Amino acid sequence: MAARADRLNPGPPEHLAAPWGATSHVADLGGPVHWVEFGDGEPAPSDGLPPLVLVHGLGGSHLNWVGIGPALAQRRRVVALDLPGFGLSPAAGRRTGVHHNAALLSRFVHEVLGRPVVLVGNSMGGMVSLLLADRRPEQVAGLVLVDPALPNPGARPDPQVAATFALYAVPRVGELVLSRYATRYTDRQRVLGTVALCFADPALADPAVVDAGVELAAWRRSLPDPEAEFLGAARSLLRVLRGRRDYDRVVRTVEAPVLLVHGTRDRLVPVSAAKRAARLNPGWRTAYLDGVGHTPQLEAPDAVLEVLEPWLESLGTAPHHGEGHGEGSSAVS
Repeated sequence: MAARADRLNPGPPEHLAAPWGATSHVADLGGPVHWVEFGDGEPAPSDGLPPLVLVHGLGGSHLNWVGIGPALAQRRRVVALDLPGFGLSPAAGRRTGVHHNAALLSRFVHEVLGRPVVLVGNSMGGMVSLLLADRRPEQVAGLVLVDPALPNPGARPDPQVAATFALYAVPRVGELVLSRYATRYTDRQRVLGTVALCFADPALADPAVVDAGVELAAWRRSLPDPEAEFLGAARSLLRVLRGRRDYDRVVRTVEAPVLLVHGTRDRLVPVSAAKRAARLNPGWRTAYLDGVGHTPQLEAPDAVLEVLEPWLESLGTAPHHGEGHGEGSSAVS
């Protein structure tokens, strides 16, 4: 009987990111929060620099950062957490909306790292990072927004994306859609479907990352109500986008230096939304990656590192405001 219980409720697969030199940890922040640290644990050459905290998007996890985490960890401390309701962090009774996860991220920075950090957020993680920078600016030494969730008023959205999120927004309908999706498709089909949506070229997906994602998806199915956790986050994200006046204020007034990296073939957050945000705050540095989709750190990690690493090095000397922004294909401008 005990063996059967173990099969029905397997422990979290904390080894998933080990092939990329990441070590798993769990912090108690009102419930378990799984996080990984990249690197070999030895002090980095520039150990005095702010740590990097990598924040995944909707439906993502720490695995979203294995393409760039090891390289970044050669110079400084680099960690990636799983927000409650995602990855290896169960919600454990906690709400999973973006404002709640911004508060959780603040607590993680304070209790686990104990010093200001540079936040690197993709998609929903970019929104969560912006909200934290607005709420607790003293905790944020810099922001790297990788295809962040942004409003795009007046633009025509991708039809598939618009239809999917319209269903998620409707009570009971979203739950039914996700429940049917989970039973109709295998874990691998679901992971590959996400790749097809997020990548401009799905053929660029690393097979090892896909395999790890499939194992993670299988474990998440053993949790009590993963659909509710996902929908709680998705619906809160949509509310922030719809109330764009306040979110625009956050974009305009954020105090931390910002690097905005965005793929030009992003179907979920079109590059026009990123350019609109850059106009709202001309102090942001920008890099638009030609032919890249919604998760550049997985699809084009070398291109992301090419713009991210010099920007990180410049943080100690560059002015925080008044820097121009441009529209180059990859170089920071």
